[in-house]
Amino acid sequence: MKTVIALLFTFIGYSTFAQTNLDDYKYVIVPKKFDAFKNMNEYQTSTLVKHLFTGKGFNTVYDDQLPEDLKFNRCLGVIADLKDDSSMFSTKTIINLKDCNDKIVFSTMQGSSKEKEYKSAYNEAIRESMRSFNGVNYSYTAKDKKDETVTVNFRNDVKKLDVSKAYKILQAEKATEEVNVKKEPTVISEETEKTQYYKDNTPVESNIKKTEIEKPEFKSLELKKPSTKDMWYAQATDNGYQLVDSSPKVRMNLLKSSADNVFMAKTDTKNGLVYQKDGNWVFEYYENDKLVQEELNIKF
Repeated sequence: MKTVIALLFTFIGYSTFAQTNLDDYKYVIVPKKFDAFKNMNEYQTSTLVKHLFTGKGFNTVYDDQLPEDLKFNRCLGVIADLKDDSSMFSTKTIINLKDCNDKIVFSTMQGSSKEKEYKSAYNEAIRESMRSFNGVNYSYTAKDKKDETVTVNFRNDVKKLDVSKAYKILQAEKATEEVNVKKEPTVISEETEKTQYYKDNTPVESNIKKTEIEKPEFKSLELKKPSTKDMWYAQATDNGYQLVDSSPKVRMNLLKSSADNVFMAKTDTKNGLVYQKDGNWVFEYYENDKLVQEELNIKF
C-alpha cells in the first residue's frame, strides 16, 4: 500500500514539474542552513539535499559558492527550501524550489520517517521527498537569445561590404569623431596668480599660559600648651570617645575617622581634629581665621 501511495505522489510531482519547466533554470541553490533549523547543515540536511539533486542531474551549488553568471543574475537558479512538518512521533519533509521572486515553482511530495534518531529520520524523509524527481530528465535550456543585444563593428567588416558603401561608412565615422573632438569640455580649468592661493596651517604658538594654583598660606599659627592639672579621661561611645574632666563634665566628643589616631573633635564652641603628634595629643582648629594647635592631656 505504501508503495502505491509513493508512486502516486511521484506522479503528482512529475505533473507539477511538467507545468513548470525546470529546464529554464541553470542552477539549484542549496542553503548551507535551512530556515527550519538553528544550526548550519544540521543533521547533514544541506549536504544530503545537494548530493541528491546532483545525483539527479541538476547543477547544484551552495548559496555561498555561486558562480559568476549566477551572482549577476539570480534568476538563473532556483533555491531549494526544506519545509519541516515534523510532529512528536514522525519526521515529515517537503522540498520546495523557489525562483528569484520567492515564488514556489516546484514542490515535492511529503517524505516521512518514524526513526527516533534525528539524523536517520531526516535522511529517510528527505530521500522519500526527492523521489518526486524520479524519471525526470533535466537538461538546462537557455532562453531564446533573440532579445540579446548584438553589437556590429563595421570597421572590422569593411572588407565584406561594397567599396562605395564602405567608404561612406568610414567617412560618417570620421565626421562623428571630429564633432566629438570639437565639443567644448564640460569643465574649464583656468589657473592664475589671483585664483590660486593656499592657506598656511602652521601651528601658532598660543599665548595662553597655565594658571598656577596658589598654595594657601596660614595667617598665623598659635600653639597652646596644656595645663598639667587639666587631665581629660576618655570614655568609649558607639562612634568614638567622650572626654570628661575630674568634675566629671563632658569637655569634648571624639568621632572615629578612617585614619588611626585621628579623630573629628567637637566641643561646645569649637570643631576640629584631634591627632597624635610626637607622642602628644593635639587639638587643631580655627579661631578667628587663625590656626590653633592645642595640646591635650588625654588618658585612654
